Parts: sequence; C-alpha cells; structure tokens
Amino acid sequence: MYPSTLAEVISEVVVGKPLAVELTVTCLLAEGHLLIEDVPGTGKTTLARAVAATLGAQWKRIQFTPDLLPADITGTTMLDQRSGAFEFHQGPVFANVVIADEINRASPKTQSALLEVMGERTVTVDGATHQVPHPFFVIATQNPVDMEGTYSLPEAQLDRFLMRISLGHLEPEDELAVIQGHSAGRTVDYLRPVMDVRSAQQMIAMTSQVRVTDTLARYAVALSGATRRHPHVRHGASTRATLALVRAARARALLHGSNYATAEDVQALTAPVLAHRLVLTPQAELEGVTQYDVVTDALRRTPVPETAGSRL
Repeated sequence: MYPSTLAEVISEVVVGKPLAVELTVTCLLAEGHLLIEDVPGTGKTTLARAVAATLGAQWKRIQFTPDLLPADITGTTMLDQRSGAFEFHQGPVFANVVIADEINRASPKTQSALLEVMGERTVTVDGATHQVPHPFFVIATQNPVDMEGTYSLPEAQLDRFLMRISLGHLEPEDELAVIQGHSAGRTVDYLRPVMDVRSAQQMIAMTSQVRVTDTLARYAVALSGATRRHPHVRHGASTRATLALVRAARARALLHGSNYATAEDVQALTAPVLAHRLVLTPQAELEGVTQYDVVTDALRRTPVPETAGSRL
C-alpha cells in the first residue's frame, strides 16, 4: 500500500480538490493535525469523513456547539454503583481519527480541552493521564471568524495544527461531477478502507526516515526567520513551526515516492504550515495584508540553495 493510493481513493468523493487531498494525506503521514477553514457547504466535513472512511481505524466525530463542555470531549470520571470505585469513561477524543466539526463554534474553554491531547497525545482527567490511540489525527473544520456565533481560535490552539487549508468553491465542471457522483451513490458512505492502522503506523515510521540535508534544513530555518523579520509581522514562525515544516516536507516527499526531501517540498508546504502561525501587526491588518501575503513575500525574498535538490 502506497500513501498515494489513499489520496486517489479520497479523490473519488472529494472532486476537484487534488491539492487539498494531497495536503491532508501529507498531514496524516507527518503525524500532524489539520484545520480546514472555509464557508459552509464547500466540502470540509466531506473531506474529513473521507479520510476516516478510507482508514480502517476507529474514528469519532464531535459537533462543536456553544454548550459543549470540556468533559464532553475528553471524558469524565464517574462512580460505579456496583463496585463503589471511580472509573474513567473515555470521551470521543479517544480514537485514531477525530473530526472536530465547526470547532470555533464552541467556547474558548471547550476549545482548550484539545490542547493537551493534540500536543502530547495524552488526556489528563482528575490527575490521571491516559494515552490516546496511535496514530492520532485531528481534522478540525471551522467557519470564517467573521461569521455569526464563532470564537477565534487562540494562537496556542492554532499552533497545535500542522496545517491550515481552505477548499473554496468548485469549478462548474467539478460541481457537475459531484452532483452526478451523488446520483450514482458515490458519496462518503461508498468508500471502503484501503489502509489499516498497522499500515498507517508503518507509513508514519517511514516518513521519519526520509532524508533532509543540512542545506535544506537551513533553507527552512531561513524561511521562518524571514517571517520574524517581516515588517508586517508582530510574531513570526517559531522553532516549532520550522520543525513542523521539515516534518511535513518529509511526508510530502514520501507521498511522491521519494526517500529524500527537496526545496520543492518545503516551498509547497510553507503557506499551509506557517501562515496560520503568524500574528500580524495592527497596521498590516488595517492595510489588508494577509498571512499568506507575508509567506509569499518570504518565499520570494529567501534565496533557494542550489544544492537543496529537486526531483524534476
């Protein structure tokens, strides 16, 4: 089983979005978490469900609402009337794939319930720490923050996501293909698992073995440094962000059948990995400058090392 097969199967129902599918599988291989931000009706939940359906693994979906409590996510300790002992009842976060639907409709207190498990792969309740399954992949969807009834994710929460992507509206031909696919029964329920947990674990292990040269690592460091020095940025990409960029580059190389990463991999992932971690200055926001503008400028200004490699 090759990771590219996983992307091909997901694309059967997520039509017209090959880049989004590629980034999603890359995120899975890199053992990161994915944030999909877009307006309602663009296929965010469909993409998340398609990933869960093609992995023969346990998955749970959490619908985030304003009245959702942290214990509804992590679980709670309850008294067993028969034994007289307290027992921990696992919440829906104990799964290989967790779909956090409309995450920014819950309160910041509830959002923070994901901080530990997304960062450490553990859940601590009443002083006891519990491990979640491996692999552990959170796919969160959120509506744009200017929509009614949403709460902006804090910087610490955003930093837990390896990537943030958007889907956007389909081209007319692709939209027609989706309609025809639904009529023929090609929906998420039509998909069948093509990779089991063990295979996913092996692919993730292979990702860490993909070679990254010192030159390429220096290029990633230079890109992060360029965001920190940018005049429109208050807080640039952190060292954790640089590590995430290199890890994602390894995963993308493996997805493309290579055992070494190149500058091409780093460049393709710089925006999805770094942009959501940048905090812009108030003046930049007034001028309409976006995080993606900053990343694009950093890529343009940072020289590409000649020895960084290419698969072309």
